[in-house]
Amino acid sequence: MLTIDRVSTGRALVSDELFAQLTARIARDHPELAADLPARIMDQALAFLGACATATEPLGPSDLVDIGWHTFILHTREYADFCQRIAGRFIHHQPDPPPDETGPTPPEPLGAPISRAVDAIRAAGFAIDQELWARAAADCQSKCHQCHAGCHNSPTR
Repeated sequence: MLTIDRVSTGRALVSDELFAQLTARIARDHPELAADLPARIMDQALAFLGACATATEPLGPSDLVDIGWHTFILHTREYADFCQRIAGRFIHHQPDPPPDETGPTPPEPLGAPISRAVDAIRAAGFAIDQELWARAAADCQSKCHQCHAGCHNSPTR
């Protein structure tokens, strides 16, 4: 397992070649994104996973950061190797069940609080790309659904 000693970017956790492959895939799969976003998304997804490596509570990414996590998972061999190297285990992606639209509203929002992920990433020594996480906070103010991520890691497995 990797001990993170003030790594400033998630990007530093993978080779330049793999980072380029992942960002190219994001750009190809999401042509609606501004040209600078694929690399920023992937950097934050890697920082998020670095924080998940030592998390004791579920962490959930913002919608944009989740794009990077999904992209990395598609590269199964590299993702599994990465997880083993940084966490000593596989970091599972656990989607939350959709809310039951016919039943009562649950008292607690589904998912892990975005603020918990941001705090964990900072505590792990990674820089935060505020815009990628702030969009979630802005959505929280207007729609109140992204205060909590729609998926999370499973730190106990």
